[in-house]
Parts: sequence; C-alpha cells; structure tokens
Amino acid sequence: MKSEFALAFNEVVEDRQLSRDVILEALESALVSAYRKAVNASNAQFVEAKVDMDQGEVSIFAEKETVEDVQDERTEVLLSEARKVDPDAVLGDMVVVETTPENFGRVAAQTARQVIQQRIREAEREIQLDYFEKQVGEIVSGIVQAVTPRYATIGLDKKAEGQMLRKDMIPRERLRVHDRIRCLIYEVTDSNRGPQILLSRAHRNFLRRLLENEVPEIYHGVVEIRSIAREPGQRAKAAVSATQQGIDPVGACVGVRGVRIQAIVRELSDEKIDVIEWSNDAAAFIAKAISPARVVGVYLAESEEEGKTATVVVPEDQLSLAIGRDGQNARLAAKLTGWRIDIKSQVEAAADALVKLKEDPNYAEMAEREAEAQEKVAIMLEKKAEGRPLPPEDYDYMAKFINRVEKRVEEKLREENLEEKLRYEAALATVPDLTFEINILDVDLQEHILYILQEVGIETLGDLVLQIRIDPDRILGLNGIGPKTFEKIQALTDGLRATPEEVHPEEVLLSEEDSATEAAPETETSEETLEPDVIEVEDAAMEAQAPAEAVVLEPAAPETSETTEEGEAEVDEFEKLFSYDAAKYGYFEPEKAIFDDGEEEIKPAKKKKRKKPRPAVDDSDLWDEW
Repeated sequence: MKSEFALAFNEVVEDRQLSRDVILEALESALVSAYRKAVNASNAQFVEAKVDMDQGEVSIFAEKETVEDVQDERTEVLLSEARKVDPDAVLGDMVVVETTPENFGRVAAQTARQVIQQRIREAEREIQLDYFEKQVGEIVSGIVQAVTPRYATIGLDKKAEGQMLRKDMIPRERLRVHDRIRCLIYEVTDSNRGPQILLSRAHRNFLRRLLENEVPEIYHGVVEIRSIAREPGQRAKAAVSATQQGIDPVGACVGVRGVRIQAIVRELSDEKIDVIEWSNDAAAFIAKAISPARVVGVYLAESEEEGKTATVVVPEDQLSLAIGRDGQNARLAAKLTGWRIDIKSQVEAAADALVKLKEDPNYAEMAEREAEAQEKVAIMLEKKAEGRPLPPEDYDYMAKFINRVEKRVEEKLREENLEEKLRYEAALATVPDLTFEINILDVDLQEHILYILQEVGIETLGDLVLQIRIDPDRILGLNGIGPKTFEKIQALTDGLRATPEEVHPEEVLLSEEDSATEAAPETETSEETLEPDVIEVEDAAMEAQAPAEAVVLEPAAPETSETTEEGEAEVDEFEKLFSYDAAKYGYFEPEKAIFDDGEEEIKPAKKKKRKKPRPAVDDSDLWDEW
C-alpha cells in the first residue's frame, strides 16, 4: 500500500503537469537547503538528500572527515563510524555518511516549503519557455482573462499567460473576459517573472496562417502565398500562385460561394480581403493589385534616386476607386507589389506625355513623328477642360498616344541599363580574380585611407580596382582623399589588369579550312551516289521533244517518282495525303510464318488493290422515257 507521502507526491505531479524527475529533484534540493539551515552547515560541504517513495522517509548524507575524537559533529565523524561505510577509511579521509537529524521530516517540510514551490515554478517556466519558443509564428487559442486600456491578458496552455498590446489588436474589436480567441505568437522572451509571450491579431502573418488553416491547397503546397498587405480591420490583399498546372489559385482560396474566405472574414471582424493571382510580369501584377479598378496601362521605371516606380493610368471614372479611401487601395497595392505606384487619370497622363514631347530634348525625334497626334490630343484636352464630353474613340486614341510615349521611356531606360551592365562586365573582365580575396586593410596604402575606403563599402582590393575602372571620380570625391593619394591608388590599380584570352583571326581561318577539307570528301561521295537516280531538267525536256518512233532509254525511276500522266499524278498526290506507313509508327505488325525448325519468316504486308473508277452512264434516254 502506498504511503501518504507517495500519494501527495503523485498529486503534486498531476496538478503541476510536470515530470516526476523534476518534482523529485526540486524536493531533494529543498531538503538539502533545509538541512543546511537547520544545522547551520557550510555551503562548501557536500550534502545529498535521498527520498524513499515507498516508506516516505528522508535521508541526508554529508561528507565528513574521519577523526579519533569528534569536536564538530557537522564536519567530523569517528573512524569506527566511517569504517561502517568504507572499510578502507583511515584517519584524515573524507567519507560520506548519513547524518539525518531527529524529526527532520516534519521540520524540513515546514522549512523547505517555499524552496520547493520556488523550484517547481522555475521548472514550469523553463517548460513554458521551451514550448512557446517553438510556437513562434503559429496560431494559438486562448481565453481572455483581463482587458485594460494598454493590453489584454490571454490565458494559454501550460498555465501560461500572454499579452496582446493595443497596437496588436484589431481596431474597433471589443474583447470580453472569458471569450475564446485565436491569435498569433510573434515574440517570446525570458524574464524574471517567467516567459513573456506577445500575441497579435493585427499581424499580416496572422492572415497567412488563417489561409493555411482554411485552404487545404495552401497547407499542402499546391497553392503558394506570395505576398500579403494588410491594414487590420479594414482591408487586406493577398497574392497567390499555383505550383501545379490546371489549378485556379484564387478559386481555391475563395472556395465554393466564398465559404472559405468568409470564414476568415468573420474571424477578422469583417475585414475585406482581396485575393489576386500573382504574376511574374510586374506590369500585369500591378494591374491586378489595383483591382477592383480598371487599368488602362502600367509603365515601369527604375532609378537610383526614386527606386522602382510604376505609373498606372486609369480612366477618369476609375480614379477614385483606384486610389481608395484615404489612398488605402494604392497603399496596399504598393506594399503587395514592392513598387512605388503613381496613379494618374487618362487625361492627366496625356497632358504629361505632351509636356515630355515638347520640353524634353531626348524626345525631339519622337515629337516630329508625333506632331499630328500631338495636335489631336491637345484639342481633346481643351474640350475636356471646357467640360465637353469626349466620345470613346477619343479616349482610345489618347490611350494609344500615352502608350507610345511611355513605352519610349521604358525603352530608353532599358538601353541605359544595358549599357551600364555591359560597361560593368567589361570592367570586371579586366580585374584579376585573386584581387577579390585580398582584404582592403592589407593593401599597401596609408591606414586612414584604407579605413575611408572600407567605410564606403570597398572590402577587397578587387572592389577598389573595379570602382577605379567604372567611376574613378567617386574615389576622388571621398573626404580625406586628395589628388596625390588618388594618383597612388590609380598607379596601384593600373598595374593590376587581367587580359582575357583572345583568338587570332588566322587560327579561326585555319580551323574553318580544316573543317571544310574534312567535309569535302563526304559531299563528293554523296553526289556520286545520287547521280544515277537524279534526272536533270534539260534531259527531261529533250525527251519530251523526241519523236514518238524514237526509243528513249530512261533510268529506273524510284517507287515514289511521279508519272507523266496528269490523271494518275492527281490520284497519287491525293492518296499520299491519306497514306502512311503503319508499321513505322507501331500500329501494324507484319504477318509471321513459323517453320518446322522454329525459324520465323516475316511476310510482307498485302497491298490493297486500287479500285477502278466506274464508267459514266448516260441516263438521259431513261429520263426521257420516264
């Protein structure tokens, strides 16, 4: 029968939801602390506690020195007592003997109560920290325990508590005590009071996890979430793509009659969610991201100053819809695509195109070609400024004019980027590869110069040589580098130049001649083999002019040669259209004959007999008699 101690021990294990080893270790540590406090033992002395679970007894073992006469019972033991534990013990040896005080169990229970509770709390905190660190980025379910103006306390598993700050709550969402909610764990830190778990319902990854839970195709990887832009409580945009052909990613996320997306909308307090299909083409992707507005054209531009900028042209009646309330739709589209989006109406874009053609000298050539179009567009803009309506044809003409001008901008930027890339590759080809392995601080220059170069991102000698090849003015313009120092750097880098291997034209000509001589005998043999079967055009013409009585010797014609008669030639050409070699494609197997000795003989396929055309019957007399 189990003792009361064992029953109490098991009750603590079940209540705290900890392992038996953790509770037992905490108990033994508390008993050691109680012994030290009871007998005033030193912390340097080795003390160990053991608990008998069946009997409920506690034993304390301490390390003591063997002596003939005991002066201090806490640190000394008689030689006779020590030899009961260790028969080989001698005077002066250190022996671990049992030194359990009388009535130690009840005294230890009162003294070690706080220590046991503290050790159990520490074990709980460690288990909570390990558990929730693995749950970062995942959705958990909890019960609202308290709500304050600054944060809300959520009760979680493992008897842990999480905090949801006001910025992490969905605006205008009211949380009530004892409500069960789902939220995202986005940060877990350790503190003196235990693990600090921060929760959020406004994080964009919360929407990502909800989509994974509601859409099986996303969970299994058939549909992939490319990007998410969200303004909590108002609107969100999600770009998805399919990893397999024949799957509609948007339809999979929306579900039949919107069942799947509506479940997420209810969870997010009626937050509107736009699911669009991701595209590798940036212009097409941006046009979809502006939805539900209709887009006339998207024109991309990249520069170091402004970065990636997309000009989106929409009809006038779609301008407010494309921008959204307080610019919300355009802002979400920019976050979703990663492009800076500039939305213009069709009339505004046409006016800007006219200004470019008139003022920018780079468009002088195009302005001459588009002189007539400029006049027409100017007249359209005047009518629009006066408030007169324009027919749909004028808007189409205006859209084509804008497209031609903006495409010219894209082509120009593309040409500049290509020239810059070619210049970079040409400079890189002249830099030795080994220079990229030499640290800039190991170069033979003054130390402060090397630190200046390192601050601007030049980490290796190869980076320095490449920058001198591409843009030496950037090095000269650095603070602390004067003309004399620049001359030293230039002299150092000029000596490091890699010459690519060149192929001389003579070698190319020789290789071409060798290949031609090798190929010549093959062509001659092929011509010789074809000569008997080829009928020249001149011979055929002479044979046609020969008299009927003359005997003409002709070479044997191949089976596929055409006959000279027009009727048979037409029939042959007609049959060629519907004839093929069935055995060649594996649809027909020739008949096989097996002899007595087991050998097989393949019989040729039987040729179908050509049906003769029936003679025409003149039945006019029969009709007359009828």
